[in-house]
Amino acid sequence: MAETLNMLDINYIRENLDKVKKSIKDRKSDVDLDQLLKLDERRRDLISKVDELRAKRNEAAKVRDKNQGARVKDELQSLEKQLNETEKKWQELMYQVPNILMEEVPVGDATKNKIIRKNGELPKFSFSPKDHIELGRNLDIIDFERGVKVAGYRGYFLKNEGARLHWAILNFALDYISQKGFKIVVPPVIDRGFALLGGGQFPWGEEDTYKVGDDKYLVGTAEIPLMALHSDETINAADLPKRYIALSPCFRTEIGSYGKDTKGLYRVHEFYKVEQVVLCEADEKEALGYFENLLDNAEGILQELSLPYQVVCLSSEDMGKKAAITYDIETWMSSRESYGETHSNSYVTDFQTRRLKIRYRNKDGNTKFCHALNNTAVASPRILIALLENNQRDDGSIKIPEVLQKYTGFSEIKPK
Repeated sequence: MAETLNMLDINYIRENLDKVKKSIKDRKSDVDLDQLLKLDERRRDLISKVDELRAKRNEAAKVRDKNQGARVKDELQSLEKQLNETEKKWQELMYQVPNILMEEVPVGDATKNKIIRKNGELPKFSFSPKDHIELGRNLDIIDFERGVKVAGYRGYFLKNEGARLHWAILNFALDYISQKGFKIVVPPVIDRGFALLGGGQFPWGEEDTYKVGDDKYLVGTAEIPLMALHSDETINAADLPKRYIALSPCFRTEIGSYGKDTKGLYRVHEFYKVEQVVLCEADEKEALGYFENLLDNAEGILQELSLPYQVVCLSSEDMGKKAAITYDIETWMSSRESYGETHSNSYVTDFQTRRLKIRYRNKDGNTKFCHALNNTAVASPRILIALLENNQRDDGSIKIPEVLQKYTGFSEIKPK
């Protein structure tokens, strides 16, 4: 039989049924595990029978028993058809089983998200601060009206100093992370379906994905092609960890988010993101060390920019189905008078690598599936909301953080 794609190993599901059921319940996922196990029992029975008939067919061919060969062939074709149909249904259910939650994850909806820590002083103004929409118009750096005219709903133009600031923050993040030993990659963002399925964007995020051709999709994050980079490969343990940093455009339909954060730059259809991805050995302690490293990198960027933020452990219902644990970073945005999500940091264990068949060989010659982690180093233009609103002055100008000035070529943006 051809190797099938597994999210969680079916043996693990059978042997840890209560744990898997609890994780599904805590996430409020809709998965019929009882039906999956029935299909798996049927599947294993059919595999056994098919293998037995194939052996009989081969034996009949050896002794040139045409009558026996014909009888076996007819029965084998019938069972193979049943097996294919059973495996298809089994695989569809397997795709829907989410990853196992770590014990630290709070159970419940977004109201159960747990604040881990806060950093930075909130800005104080002696005047009535403007939001980034008004600032963008007054400074002639963002044009929403013409953006909608050209691109439709949630379209925008970044221009003049706004465009330079956008590229400045992205390039700063690339430099900041690459200096820590991460390899810079410019990945393809029109990807085949296997990459989105393997990376866990499908089946759950399918409605949020633009399809642009036969088995071609625009990805919503560079994590997808970075994960698929080593699909169907076995890596030597000595070559781990693999640490990548990528800059790419990202595309999301944002179906279902209408009426939520729809004004301005917070929730748009296309944006740019610097993404971190790590592949490491299947050692939870080691992987959680990388989890903290990735988070430190993202926090370091915000600290260099002097932007106040908080780190939040997402609840079971608020996090992605592929992650075992996710910490978001929420950055202070003055017009909202609250923190807004700007970064996401996830440990996905071997959930993606099982789908993509990414293994490593240890010093004993044994192979295991790698563990994987991903993190948003920075995403723009959303981060511009915080940069513009938190750094505004009473004369309408914007102070540029010192670390960005060598990228922008200016230290402030003045009203036109």
